[in-house]
Amino acid sequence: MTEFRVIDVRSNVIEAEQKVVGSSPEDAARQALGIDVFRSGPRQHLVARVYWQGFSGPPNMVRLYSSTLHG
Repeated sequence: MTEFRVIDVRSNVIEAEQKVVGSSPEDAARQALGIDVFRSGPRQHLVARVYWQGFSGPPNMVRLYSSTLHG
């Protein structure tokens, strides 16, 4: 399991960040936000940015959305 930093971009708080241990960025965001999330979606449905870093290499970031482009 990996530790992820989940930033809720829906919040008025500048850094609404939670640290969550999960199996994937989507799993961590689901735990932190309580909603299903997807890696692609319309810009207006952006709900979170999730950061993590492996044992070696640069940090990673993924944007997650509350609905898909096709759903």
